[in-house]
Amino acid sequence: MRTPSILRSPRGRGAALAAVLTVVTVCAGDAVARSYPFGPRTRSVNDLGNQFVPFHAHLWDLLHGRADGGLLLNWQSGFGTSFLPDLGTYLSSPFALLVGVFPRDRIDLAVYVVTLVKTGVAAAAMTWLLTALRRGRGREWLAAVLGASYALCGWSVAEAAYNPMWLDGLIAFPLLCLAGEWARTARRPVPATLLVTLAWVANFYTAYMATLGAALVLVVRLLLEDGTSRERVRGLVRAVRTVLLGIGLAAPVLLPVFLGTKHAYPGWTREFAPAAWPDVAARLLPATYGFFSPAVFLGTGALLLACTLAFHRAAPRAERWVWPGLVAVVALSLQWGPTHLLWHAFATPNGSPFRQTFVLCGLVVIAAWTSVARAWPDRRALLGGAGVLVLIAAAAAPSALVTRWTYPLFAAGLVAAVCALALVRSGRFLALAVLLLVGAQAGQAAATTAYADRQRLRLLDDYAPWGERQRLQADAVARADGWPRYRTDPGLEQSTANDPLVVGGQGGAYYSSHTPDVTTRTLLALGGGWTSRGRALQSLDNPVTDAVFSVGARIHVPRDPHQVWNRPDERPVTVTRGDVPPLVTVRPSGSGGSARWGRSPFRNQEELLGAPVYTLPTTVLRSEDGTAAPDRNPHAYEVRAGAYTLSASCPAGSQVFLWAPDLFGTARLGAVGEPNDLRGDLPARRAAMLPLGPGAGRIAVTLRAERDSTVPHESVGCLDPGRLASAVAGLKQTGATRVTVSGNGVHAELPPHTEGVAVLAAPRIAGWSCDGRPADSYLGLVAVPVGDGRTAVDCSFRPPGLRAGTLAGAAALAALLATAFAPAALGRARRWRARP
Repeated sequence: MRTPSILRSPRGRGAALAAVLTVVTVCAGDAVARSYPFGPRTRSVNDLGNQFVPFHAHLWDLLHGRADGGLLLNWQSGFGTSFLPDLGTYLSSPFALLVGVFPRDRIDLAVYVVTLVKTGVAAAAMTWLLTALRRGRGREWLAAVLGASYALCGWSVAEAAYNPMWLDGLIAFPLLCLAGEWARTARRPVPATLLVTLAWVANFYTAYMATLGAALVLVVRLLLEDGTSRERVRGLVRAVRTVLLGIGLAAPVLLPVFLGTKHAYPGWTREFAPAAWPDVAARLLPATYGFFSPAVFLGTGALLLACTLAFHRAAPRAERWVWPGLVAVVALSLQWGPTHLLWHAFATPNGSPFRQTFVLCGLVVIAAWTSVARAWPDRRALLGGAGVLVLIAAAAAPSALVTRWTYPLFAAGLVAAVCALALVRSGRFLALAVLLLVGAQAGQAAATTAYADRQRLRLLDDYAPWGERQRLQADAVARADGWPRYRTDPGLEQSTANDPLVVGGQGGAYYSSHTPDVTTRTLLALGGGWTSRGRALQSLDNPVTDAVFSVGARIHVPRDPHQVWNRPDERPVTVTRGDVPPLVTVRPSGSGGSARWGRSPFRNQEELLGAPVYTLPTTVLRSEDGTAAPDRNPHAYEVRAGAYTLSASCPAGSQVFLWAPDLFGTARLGAVGEPNDLRGDLPARRAAMLPLGPGAGRIAVTLRAERDSTVPHESVGCLDPGRLASAVAGLKQTGATRVTVSGNGVHAELPPHTEGVAVLAAPRIAGWSCDGRPADSYLGLVAVPVGDGRTAVDCSFRPPGLRAGTLAGAAALAALLATAFAPAALGRARRWRARP
């Protein structure tokens, strides 16, 4: 077998070496931490387990033709939601397609492998960029070490490791710098444009930051390299054109994503606060972890080389000042509010405020390569660089982020790097020098990876990988599934906030940065629960809402034992079936369209159902000693931590439901029986309405609050099953006789002589149209008036921005083709004119 041509060159071999070194180091760190797949500790923390693994599972289903929905419309989440914005945010990286080659029940391993591949490609891309900026003949092996140090930076192993779509930004920065270099030298206009498109499609968020960083690198290159002012301006114009055309080609994905954020429920906003400078210094050192400080760790070898540049007499004076100056300016920009907003597209992120740190890491690595590409640092440069590093380490001493491993690892790495560079300069023991540099880099990065793995588990929520619980739940969903005759909800006892994507079904649970505002507000009005301040919606276990949304089967599984707050639960997996209307029902003309939600979710459910089914009794709340609970306001009791009894009276044959959205604790009907968990803590978390069981006459609900909260006065609803059955029978009689769904719409056949408003049991999110015009809204659901003998309804969904994005992409493609073929056409025209 012939060796690929790219690996025959020193540059290609250096890029491959960087990728291998990076992947082996990450695996070694995870193995030391005994993290999945090398041990029993899950790596699915925070949004990795709650969002990214579930979305990759849905991508697997799409690739294998098993998903309910398509690229435009996701029928499995939130009772029907737009999928293209989620695709463009979480899954549009070409590496995400790798999940399709893994078994469905190894989706966690698939996402881990995708993470490794992205990290390795980032190392290779940075190595290639370094040797493109300056060849450094004979030093390609050191470019590989620096490329690996970039891919193994603290930002990568501590933050992007559980936000895998951010790793596309780690790849994008060196690729965009390479595109800028081609624009500067008037080479490869088409590949440069395609690199921009690839970066922005893969992950627009980090691509934006990478583009800013690449622009800074280009400006420095234009200033430092020889050339006239006109040539520099032309190079800059070519770069701007390349970026604009590349982003234009990505517009079919970017515009729907952008408008998806505009239609999303408002998330958590916070004010930016700069990190303490000792913490900033500490994050340059190994084995530190902090959520609100920039993780600039690169390995002592890379940092030492970067620090030697200012003292390196073999480097041109301009480079000795400009590159360190750029690094310093960018480092300061991370700490200043206005530039912080600029880096983050003028919106403080909902979480880690230093997501642009990878750009700073890349600039430090470029400065390190600039120092060594022409000549090895002399003794003066090594002493000066080591002195700067020692001062940084001393400045980190007051930080609480420093661990007992930090300074020993730092000292060992510094000694190894200095000795290695001294050996290389002497021209002897090259193999030993390489071993010292590679060993120091790999050892420090593996230790930092292992430490970050452990700290994330300690500080963040975590979720179990696919196991027996998910298998049983998925099997139950598959057996009960009757879509689109009815929905099957995987249940309120969730393992993640995106259970329908993981185990199947068509439930109400959904967690995304694009959770629609109308979906959240509709489920809020109906008594739904949430986390993440309304972005993570929970299933609603209620027969009235099941009737409204055509949930004919509901799965009940034991509480997830992986969640530390839950008590042991030995209940088997069961399925509750209900007689529900079809997905499309018909309501009387003039109803629902102008109605407004009230305060009581019980009354709101009745309004949407179209029939009164609840009795709302007067409640009395007393503490354990019999004292009446005071009122917090005219609508709710004030509750302190402790035990309470909520008294009310229900008619015979009632089913009792409790609505206490702010309560964090437990509730049960009577003094015995299994308590139900409530995880309210407004506004971050909202507890869903709960079924407590049958009750008649005077009832007592035992509450235990674990923290101060409130309980509404109208917190108890007594459901009459007979009235509900009558309402369902009426909706079935006038509802659709046949419903067909697709990845972009619904077709419903109606009974003859139908008059009124056809209502689709799906939130009326932006993008729905029925019979060629924008769909109406029926209390937040998709609606269209019917009559005049019509016997069918056709509703289609197109994400906002798709048409405009497609037109912009077509225009950019035409301009790119003109760029590619115009020079040849002009040349032929000149030759034709020159012919005698």
